[in-house]
Amino acid sequence: QVQLVESGGGLVQAGGSLRLSCVASGRTFSGYAMGWFRQAPGKEREFVAAIRVTFGRTYYTDSVKGRFTISSDNARNTVYLQMNSLKPEDTGVYYCAADPQGLGTTMSRIYDYWGQGTQVTVSS
Repeated sequence: QVQLVESGGGLVQAGGSLRLSCVASGRTFSGYAMGWFRQAPGKEREFVAAIRVTFGRTYYTDSVKGRFTISSDNARNTVYLQMNSLKPEDTGVYYCAADPQGLGTTMSRIYDYWGQGTQVTVSS
């Protein structure tokens, strides 16, 4: 069993930055893929970014490429999402997810473990 705890959300003006953190406990996430998803009010949860922890391979949805960076600190079992040049459309609850198969997929149903989410609000 893996527990995920996100932190780092908050209220920021458009153009600002935030860094989200997700700490995994219960077992090492070596070999996993870790993903970030978000859900805006009235919308479905969507893929944001993923990293295959062992290989460091990263994946992004088009709308965040060049603005967001996903990274991992394997010694701390922590994955980060650095978000720069934030836009109001980035507003939502951001969820960390873990895929023990290490696929790095964009599909939420592949991820077995989820955090409770952290709110990100970007004002215009």
